[in-house]
Amino acid sequence: MRPPLVAKTEAILDRRRLYMLPTRQGMLFAMVLFVMLLAGINYENGLVYGLTFLLSGMAVVSMLYTHRNLLGLHITAGPCAPVFAGERAVFQVCLDNPGSGARLEEAVEHAGARAATVDIDADGQRLVGIEVPTRQRGWLAMPEVGVSTQFPVGLFYSWSRRVRIDHHCLVYPRPAGRQPLRTRGDAERKRDAGLRPEGDDFIGVRDYQPGDSPRHVDWKAVARGQPLQTKRFGGDRRESVWLDWEELDGLDTETRLSVLCRWVLDAETGGMLYGLRLPDNTIAPGGGPDHRHKCLEALALFEARP
Repeated sequence: MRPPLVAKTEAILDRRRLYMLPTRQGMLFAMVLFVMLLAGINYENGLVYGLTFLLSGMAVVSMLYTHRNLLGLHITAGPCAPVFAGERAVFQVCLDNPGSGARLEEAVEHAGARAATVDIDADGQRLVGIEVPTRQRGWLAMPEVGVSTQFPVGLFYSWSRRVRIDHHCLVYPRPAGRQPLRTRGDAERKRDAGLRPEGDDFIGVRDYQPGDSPRHVDWKAVARGQPLQTKRFGGDRRESVWLDWEELDGLDTETRLSVLCRWVLDAETGGMLYGLRLPDNTIAPGGGPDHRHKCLEALALFEARP
C-alpha cells in the first residue's frame, strides 16, 4: 500500500493520485457484452453487433465521467473545536469543487469506512465531519482520508490516494469528578468591570424599554415630569482565586491536570475570576470563554512533546 499524501494545507487530486477499477456490476456487464459479441459473430447478426458496440461505447463514456468526477478536487481541513479527552473530536474535511460542473456522489472515506456521500455544486464547497475518539490530552492529528465515487452508473470505482492534512485538534485533559476547590488562601474579591444584572452598584440610567422591570424604573424622575428611564446596576464584585499546581502535591501529573481542569470548569461556571499557576506557566486571573480556553489549553499542552 502506498503511503498517504501529506499536505501542509491543501491536497489537489490530479491524475497521478487517482485510481480506477471496474466494479462487480462492471465485470458482469463486460461479460454480457462479450457473450453478445460472440452471439453476433456466430449468427452474423448486425443488430446484435450494433447493440454491443453501442453499450460498449456507453461504458467507456461512463468510465470517463467517473474519473472526471474526482479529477481536480481540492481537499482542505476545516475548523475543529477543542474537546475533552474521552470525547470524540470532529475534524471537518472540506471538499472544494473549482470546476464549472457539479460533482455527484462523492464519498469521503476514513479508516476503511465511508463517512459520508455528498454532492458538490459547481464552484462550491462541502464540509464532511470525521469523528475520531480521543484518549489523551494534547494535539490530535487529523486522520487520513480518501475520496471515491462510482458515479454515474456504478460500472467503475474510482478512488484517490489517501490524504493526510497537517491539521490538529486540541484535546483538553479529562475533567476529574467533583472536587472541592482548594486555594492558597489568597482568594480575594475584585470589582467586575462588566454589567451584571445582579450587581448592587448604581451606574446610571437609560431610556426605558418594554420588558424592563418596574423595580428599576426611576420613579422619582417620572414624578418630576421626566420621561421613563431605567436604572442601571453593575460593577458587582466577584471572587478571585488561584488554581495552583502546588495545592495538589502527592498526585501524579495527569491526575493533577484533571483536577485543575475540573476546577477551571467549576470556577467559570461559578462566575469567579480565576488564575492558573503551573510549574512552567502562570495565567493571571480572569474569566469568560477566552480565558477558560487559555487555561484549558495550558493544561492540555503541559509538558507536551512538540
